[in-house]
Amino acid sequence: MHVVTLKNIPEEPLGEATPIGGWTGGSVTRTRQTIIPDGASDDYKCSIVNFSPGATTGWHAHTCDQVLVVTSGSGVVATEHEERDIHVGDVVHIKAGERHWHGAKANTTMGHITFTRADSSAVR
Repeated sequence: MHVVTLKNIPEEPLGEATPIGGWTGGSVTRTRQTIIPDGASDDYKCSIVNFSPGATTGWHAHTCDQVLVVTSGSGVVATEHEERDIHVGDVVHIKAGERHWHGAKANTTMGHITFTRADSSAVR
């Protein structure tokens, strides 16, 4: 068993993502706090991604399903067909191969826990 306290996990800079047209302007940042690092589990990867106001992931897809659990702030998750506001306590399920992006609204930060399979990758 491995137990972590979220506030004690160090933040690693992720830099900027490819901007979403019309979504935000200026420099935005994202950080990651790794909960289950690569190689620590045969089944899962898990981390917290923290978004500064207006920061997003940029368009991408995963080779497996992805689950997001919003832990702070509020934001948006969007596919090519739909855009939804998300808030603390919301859980999002995104199917493998579905192009999407997620991030903070312009006036608030957002944090979410992300779960994917250990052998998965993101495709831009």
